[in-house]
Amino acid sequence: MPRLYGDTDKFGEQNNTPVVEAFHGAIRAMVRQKLAASGQTWQDFVFDKAVTGITADDFRAIDQRLLDYGHRYVWSALVSQQERPEAYTAAQGVGEDLSTFSFEHPEAPTAAVDAEGRELRGCGDNVVRYNEDLIGTARYVRSSATVLNYLQNGVPPGTIAVIDDSGGTLTAPILEQFTGVICAGGTVRSHLGILTREYGIPCFMNSKISGIREGDTVRLECTATAKTADAYQKGIEMTGRIWRVAQ
Repeated sequence: MPRLYGDTDKFGEQNNTPVVEAFHGAIRAMVRQKLAASGQTWQDFVFDKAVTGITADDFRAIDQRLLDYGHRYVWSALVSQQERPEAYTAAQGVGEDLSTFSFEHPEAPTAAVDAEGRELRGCGDNVVRYNEDLIGTARYVRSSATVLNYLQNGVPPGTIAVIDDSGGTLTAPILEQFTGVICAGGTVRSHLGILTREYGIPCFMNSKISGIREGDTVRLECTATAKTADAYQKGIEMTGRIWRVAQ
């Protein structure tokens, strides 16, 4: 069996997930087959037959084999699910009326309205600790069409953007216009967490929320302690609360 460079690469690492292992294994098998058919040494093959003999169609075929087995990718940018719905898991709320839609995380902490008119609707990892909590209007920003609309017409004042895991890339053109951000994924060290920190925008990452809808007035407990890298490594919960404020 032809040997590849990776077979003796002492710096090689184990794949983190079975899906990545399946992909890499299929790619290695494909390259071994083409190397054997070429009759060349590995060094000659890399700079000759591999350049034209390994094509985009070869990788598409590997991708299709994984899909045929029933695997579906977990999307991070909604555009991926919109462009290849057959390849990705279903996106929650796509095509729904935003006036009735809400992220519904099964672990979101909730409670009845308290004496201050606050209804607990979730929590998240606070990126930066501020002196005061933040109150604003929840608005879902999940698609490029919404971003384009805000680019053309401006982001409404007081907007607390509620976004998916892909927010750093999707919302970059309008990020500095947000009053606050609630992100359903990532950590305080994610791209979005870093950007909001630099812009001085209160942000909760890895948020678990329920029952927050478009136009709701929400309050972020930005006075909560910011989550640390040590807390992530040790599995320590350090969250700020997210309330819906009674009108």
